[in-house]
Amino acid sequence: MPQFVLGQFIDAVASILDWLLTMYFWILVLSIVVSWVNADARNPFVRFFYAATDPVLYQVRRRLPFLVAGGLDLSPLVVFGGILLVRVVVVQSLYQLAVQLRLHVA
Repeated sequence: MPQFVLGQFIDAVASILDWLLTMYFWILVLSIVVSWVNADARNPFVRFFYAATDPVLYQVRRRLPFLVAGGLDLSPLVVFGGILLVRVVVVQSLYQLAVQLRLHVA
């Protein structure tokens, strides 16, 4: 029985992590769109998008300065790749571990 409960817990953690990564993906997409349309910087939604994405993008730009060239910033692509990598490797592994723990009980 404890393995079944642990499997359920790991499944819940994987689902929450997957949901958070998906939400951050869409926040990043909206932040990019907002930057293209030059939205009002005083708008609370615009401030939220920038506050949520700028710290991560700043770290990518700082570590990989060659991604910003000629006014084109490719750092969001690196973040998208990181999100995809975490979803494929970590989240899927957690889901598989949860299934194995639940099936081991049966």
